[in-house]
Amino acid sequence: MSIVSTRPRIVAAVFAFLLGVLTVLAGTLPAQAQYRLGSGDKVKVTVLGEEELSGEFEVDGGGTLSLKAIGRIPVAGRTAAEVEQTITGMYRSSGFLRNPQVSIEVTNTRPFFILGEVQKPGSYPFVNGLTVAQAVAIAHGYTYRASTSRIRVKRQGTTEEVTATEDTPVMPGDIVRVPERFF
Repeated sequence: MSIVSTRPRIVAAVFAFLLGVLTVLAGTLPAQAQYRLGSGDKVKVTVLGEEELSGEFEVDGGGTLSLKAIGRIPVAGRTAAEVEQTITGMYRSSGFLRNPQVSIEVTNTRPFFILGEVQKPGSYPFVNGLTVAQAVAIAHGYTYRASTSRIRVKRQGTTEEVTATEDTPVMPGDIVRVPERFF
């Protein structure tokens, strides 16, 4: 068998291997890959070949984006991919563009909040992969009165707090509360 006849088999085997690796990796992507938009997020909308329709936009308090030619679009709670499909469909159905190609990139996420028994409670910029322990570190650590075993997190869009550990992920808009310990 010559090298020329085995080359297609090698290419096919390598392709199958890489496809398998990508499939495994896709199943292990962090929660950030499915990030849901909310008030205060900033996105860059690019409409291919349409500079006047492209630009940076902020999701307003009502959870909408206001775009040229199609108006206000509800985006709160939706992923960037879902919003891309909606915008593409709206430009197409309005007759404004025949074959729109839209992409959305989240350029700035809303902050997280930390309060209670930390050195500097307040609002801080969100960082991908943030945990409660890292949020406390950003807030300059615990006070001497902090109860590290009773930390609570309130997710944006919910009314209830959940018990958290230092390894609990923090998402944009979350409120982390470190209570005072009992003596």
